[in-house]
Amino acid sequence: MRLIILGAPGSGKGTIAIELQKEYGIAHISTGDIFRANIKEQTPLGIEAKAFIDKGELVPDSVTIAMLKDRISREDCNGGFLLDGFPRTIPQAEALDQFLVEQHQSIDAVICISIADDQIIERVSGRRVCITCGASYNIPFRPCLVEGICDACGGVVTQRDDDQPETVLKRLKTYHEKTQPLVDFYTNRGLILPADNNVNYHAALQEIRDGLAARGIL
Repeated sequence: MRLIILGAPGSGKGTIAIELQKEYGIAHISTGDIFRANIKEQTPLGIEAKAFIDKGELVPDSVTIAMLKDRISREDCNGGFLLDGFPRTIPQAEALDQFLVEQHQSIDAVICISIADDQIIERVSGRRVCITCGASYNIPFRPCLVEGICDACGGVVTQRDDDQPETVLKRLKTYHEKTQPLVDFYTNRGLILPADNNVNYHAALQEIRDGLAARGIL
């Protein structure tokens, strides 16, 4: 089972990806995790990527794709994988296709998480994080027992700049502009598997399970 998951920031994509990893026993491959691991381990690709990041520049596709190829060539991906955060562009998608063809493989489905922007803004803008231990809270769904104080360590709980409503709105606009061509690319190939997360992630997960089963992807 080889899957890609697409979803806007705050769409619940990460939570759903982790559940799918556990349920189907496939590797969950996050682009962010790949970058952090390569940089931490000071691999040649990590050193090259860090040089661009330190200059405030985007890491070229050639480096990102090379990291991804290395990651999905590892043993834990033999039973399948779920790509989270890659591809982000049509050229990346085409490079992934080419590599998989060389490995006599292909993508089975592209899960596309849908959720209304106003719901994302409500959910994300309600997030709070402890500055001491990193524990996460959410005002509407999981508030602190004492407002502004971490249940776990007693540290100060605050809102990150990235979770401000204005910032979230800008990130959503950028996501839609950059991701729609990718959705069209996979739609034309009959690979999109929609999952509605407007109610809750349990309903979205069941929709994904049903969609995979209907396509014989198990």
